[in-house]
Amino acid sequence: MSAEGYYTALEKSKLFQGLSAKEIKDGIDDISYDIRRFEEGEIIYHLMAKADRIGIILKGRAQAQKIYSNGDQFYFSVRVTGDIIGPVAAFSRLQRYPFEVRALEPTEILVFECTGFLRLLQSDVRVMKNFLIELASANFLLQQRLELLTYNAIQHKIAFYLLTAYTESGRGKILIPDSMTRWALMMNVSRPSLHRELKKMEALGLLRYLPPMIEIADSEGLKKLLEQ
Repeated sequence: MSAEGYYTALEKSKLFQGLSAKEIKDGIDDISYDIRRFEEGEIIYHLMAKADRIGIILKGRAQAQKIYSNGDQFYFSVRVTGDIIGPVAAFSRLQRYPFEVRALEPTEILVFECTGFLRLLQSDVRVMKNFLIELASANFLLQQRLELLTYNAIQHKIAFYLLTAYTESGRGKILIPDSMTRWALMMNVSRPSLHRELKKMEALGLLRYLPPMIEIADSEGLKKLLEQ
């Protein structure tokens, strides 16, 4: 990707929302950064490694995951072009990455050291505000994810996920996150079980299962399902 392509990609980042490509270029030109490239499956951040870098995805996708000693896997949301990765760990007291982050495809990341990133935040109040909004949003999403895992019934998990996504986007058509297999892992259920319960909910008129999309057909019905 060319230097011009970097600035175009950064314009898509929520961190630089409201800034032009020229303003972004002026803001980062005096700050030290690296461009790092990762192949599919390559580890971007190792579990419990020192967290002294903050990245912005320029191209590709990445996902945080934690694999426990018993073989259980816990997956978090997929991060895409423009997303920030690593800020919570970098600014925590422990300064360690609590999860492993892997590239889901060939990925390029613009990487700042913590001190350089702080200089960037101080250079423009809009960037500081955008960053704080992103941190608050990430915390909210984590709380939502933890709530999702409190439901035992698969249909309850599906209903909660769809209603949360609908609230966030305002759209009744929800894109399946990455793939059915990864979505099942995120929900902590098997792929066949997830597929079976989706078809049952479709027969009940609650949704329309149209991979890679799911269309909410009866939001009130999904809410009532969660109350059962």
